[in-house]
Amino acid sequence: MSPLVRLLTIALLVPPSEPQFADVARQYGLTGATVAGEAARKDFLFETTGSGAVIFDFDNDGRNDVLLVNGTRRGAPEHPRPLLFRNRGEGRFEDVAAKVWPEGAGWGQGACAADFDGDSRIDVFIAHYGADRLYRNTADGFLDVSARAGLPVGSHRWGAACTFLDFDRDGRLDVFVSNYAGLDAQNPPKPGSMTDCFWKGTPVACGPKGLPAAFHVLYHQRADGTFEDVSEKAGIRKPGARYGLGVVSADFNNDGWPDIYVACDQTPSLLYENRRNGTFVERALEAGVAFNNDGRTQAGMGVAVADFDGDGFLDIVKTNFSGELPNLYRNENGKFFTDIAEAAGLGANLLLGWGVAFLDVDDDGWRDLLMVNGHVYPEVEKAGMGDRYRQKVLLYRNLGNRRFAETQAIDGMWASRGLAIGDLDGDGRPEAVVTNMDAPPLVLKNLRPGGNYLNLELRARGASTGARVTLRAGGKTQIDEVMNGSSYFSQHEAALHFGVGAARSVDAVTVRWPDGKIEEWKQLPVNTRCTLSQGQAEPRC
Repeated sequence: MSPLVRLLTIALLVPPSEPQFADVARQYGLTGATVAGEAARKDFLFETTGSGAVIFDFDNDGRNDVLLVNGTRRGAPEHPRPLLFRNRGEGRFEDVAAKVWPEGAGWGQGACAADFDGDSRIDVFIAHYGADRLYRNTADGFLDVSARAGLPVGSHRWGAACTFLDFDRDGRLDVFVSNYAGLDAQNPPKPGSMTDCFWKGTPVACGPKGLPAAFHVLYHQRADGTFEDVSEKAGIRKPGARYGLGVVSADFNNDGWPDIYVACDQTPSLLYENRRNGTFVERALEAGVAFNNDGRTQAGMGVAVADFDGDGFLDIVKTNFSGELPNLYRNENGKFFTDIAEAAGLGANLLLGWGVAFLDVDDDGWRDLLMVNGHVYPEVEKAGMGDRYRQKVLLYRNLGNRRFAETQAIDGMWASRGLAIGDLDGDGRPEAVVTNMDAPPLVLKNLRPGGNYLNLELRARGASTGARVTLRAGGKTQIDEVMNGSSYFSQHEAALHFGVGAARSVDAVTVRWPDGKIEEWKQLPVNTRCTLSQGQAEPRC
């Protein structure tokens, strides 16, 4: 039976009203496992966090490619490269990392991608345990320009996740990096060696409690293309050190300037509000996004942002540790949030969540929620603790009334970490790429997408990061932004996907560009991809 026939057979067995996903990674050629220490045992914390995925078009051929960040093993003489899959079209991919990527750099964690130098090629920043790396995309491949760009190549920070943003709106992209913990990889604490090296009585990898928390970093890009650490003067260090993991930059108060949210592990999460003068003020506690509904810290992992209820403000979902509710922080008015996770129906599965993303699986104009899960410790299954190392992927359908319903659309169990969303086979509908611990990735294809849609590629005068779209179709208004880095250690395709239900055309699309200028396009077609360029009245569809 051919792969296509098999997928269609699966789809026919599912009731028409229910979405259904199938893993097509092997058929598409996304094979090969990422490395994160030894597969059967995780003695040290940096072996447990995994790595992320980026969906982007690195060779400018109009097709989305996939980067999977790689880790390594302690004492390995050589570090593996990332996995970089070039899209050959029609759902066929080839790993070309050996041809276009320099040697591996060790414990890769999160990644983000954007054209930081304005040469129309997408570059990549990878956060590492050790020194973070900036890779410039040249005509012949990727070049490590970290030292040339002024990044601290001798640093031993634990870089976790990153996001590109133009925080001062000077037309040049800057980089924010969340840092996790202080840990000496040459002499890390061993399982069972300290109080915080046990879980339910079983010796496990130590941390993060018992290890020093870390300060996050904001790198400002100068006019000459080099970066300077402005964390202190921009107010990033003022809240103190935290165990930072997932990060995203978006405009939460609708003032046209990018803010930053950091999901923190066992310490209060952070919301940096942009003061529009080159500095930020941290106000997560005041805004209601530092803790859970009971005022307690959680083990925050991944973060997703969307206007899930259609009120014109971007909301936040954060995944957490096993036994904890995820957070659904509803943005009330741009200043204050309310955690409505339990009331919204997200409390049935208290799995250990990592990557998370909003996507409209049935294209009805309401953003659904995808979460990938997996335990930290492989030992949990042997110890009989009632947890599983490999866990299911969760899909919650948005019911349009600030509630979600779990849908049994994805079969299987994995120890997953990263999650990125983007169209891989050119059919206009997004797939989900999931990184798994010491295993090949998943590529989840939606077999029952539903209504009509419109994909929008934005081209600003400069980088499009931070561009805000307002779309009106079928009597409904939706918003979204171009974000470079979110989920858990990952980045979605830059083009924005909007489901519009039964609407046969889009009434209007308004774009607020990163420089604050606003333009509008009317009567756009559906079920296609349109490129909107700043200063050009005609869309290219």
